[in-house]
Amino acid sequence: MKNIYLIGFMGAGKTSVARALSAASGMDMIEMDQRIEQEAGMPITEIFAKYGEEYFRDLETELVRTLAGESELVVSCGGGSVLREENAARMKESGHIVLLTASPETIFERVRYSTNRPVLNGNMNIDYIRGLMEKRRERYETVADLMVPTDGRPVRIIAADILAQV
Repeated sequence: MKNIYLIGFMGAGKTSVARALSAASGMDMIEMDQRIEQEAGMPITEIFAKYGEEYFRDLETELVRTLAGESELVVSCGGGSVLREENAARMKESGHIVLLTASPETIFERVRYSTNRPVLNGNMNIDYIRGLMEKRRERYETVADLMVPTDGRPVRIIAADILAQV
């Protein structure tokens, strides 16, 4: 089976849905941000602070290259991973790109107490989240093979919907 790449804004439910998909399908799960932290030996917030966002995006691209060479993976992607054309193209070649969506209010409720979201540091509010989501919306929708709403839906139902459609 091809890989399943879960994309979407931070807090859309990528990690939770990836766990459920992995359990339901028997496919291995990869959490991109976690893998990058392990390989870099530091948290993403530290990578951003020390080396900047561009360096982090380079690490993401290297990881996508690696994962695209494998199969039967459920990948919880970083929120900005498909912003680079190369990443999106490799994901499309090796799997299905599933966009998980949620309202800005839902996102805020899910991430409001998080301290490991460098893109939101100092901007933890619904208006900022709405604006950033809007900036990324067209890109997410363009690369997605499938769009699945997560607002108020049980994770196991979302996972079943995805498996039925890929």
